[in-house]
Amino acid sequence: MPSSRRITLKELARHLGVSTASVSNAFNRPDQLSHALRERILAEARRLGYRGPDAKARSLRTGRSQIVAVLLAESLTYSLNDAVASELLSGIAEVLDAHGHTLLLLSGRQANDRMPDSASIADGFIVYGLMPSPALLGDLPSQRPQVAVDFDIEGRASVHVDNEPAAHAIARHALKTPPRRAGIINLRLTERACNGRIDADQALLSAHQTITRARLDGFYRAFDECGLDPASVPMWNIEENTFDVCTPVIEAILDLPDAERPDLLLCMSDRIALTVLTLAERRGLRIPEDLRITGFDGIAEGQYRSPRLTTVRQDSVEKGRIAARTVLGLEAATSRLLTTELLVGETCP
Repeated sequence: MPSSRRITLKELARHLGVSTASVSNAFNRPDQLSHALRERILAEARRLGYRGPDAKARSLRTGRSQIVAVLLAESLTYSLNDAVASELLSGIAEVLDAHGHTLLLLSGRQANDRMPDSASIADGFIVYGLMPSPALLGDLPSQRPQVAVDFDIEGRASVHVDNEPAAHAIARHALKTPPRRAGIINLRLTERACNGRIDADQALLSAHQTITRARLDGFYRAFDECGLDPASVPMWNIEENTFDVCTPVIEAILDLPDAERPDLLLCMSDRIALTVLTLAERRGLRIPEDLRITGFDGIAEGQYRSPRLTTVRQDSVEKGRIAARTVLGLEAATSRLLTTELLVGETCP
């Protein structure tokens, strides 16, 4: 029977007649044990009230906590609800689970712009997206492994997709049918917050600061090749990749007079494109006859609904796997560039 005193790892091992290493592996390195032995150890641990090796004690003893922290550019709520971010986290968790590590999620939007004390125990860090405060990156222990995803940290490995070539490919496809009026809806591309039309006085972030600038560069390269002056194409900016934040910007575009409303909208994300699609249908606009739409990401929602979204598919799960394997030292700490796939759907055939 379980007692009020917490049983120790050594006592559990002695009770089961196995080594302390076997008990530790049952919790932290399941690939090192047979399935039957691991299940026997875990079942008896539950019966006796043993919850696993203490992370703080293990960290002091071995210098490793078996914890990997993921520093997210956005809030935890946003990241868990965003399809692309959640796929990335799924890929990370898959690798960490297989190698007995725990995932610690941290938001880059801390109220005091400082890293929480809980991060100090992590063995390594995966940084996802553009951080709102450089101080957060400065707080990361420099001696621990760091991997950046959709972002660059000087001297560290990174994982990207081919944003500029992918955006070029989808724009070239869309421009095969010359538009009367093209438009671009960017995602957080201005130096100053802007949720609406981008005016001439709005400075844009560089390609080193955000992947969406690389996508814009791809669009512009396609415009040049097709003889379309980029300066003549109006642009709008979205501050957050959610339906609620997208809606007022897109409503303003769709409610323009017929002579001013774009008949082609190149969108920086599938969420933006799907919001355009929903709001256009509510207004009775025909897709693609009255309005053609492209996205970027390849999320499942865009491929399951009708009309199916024309977009670029990126493998966010694989990005997460690579980042996790790199931070664990299972792959060389070198930067990786993954290819994407053009998916031609009904919104821009």
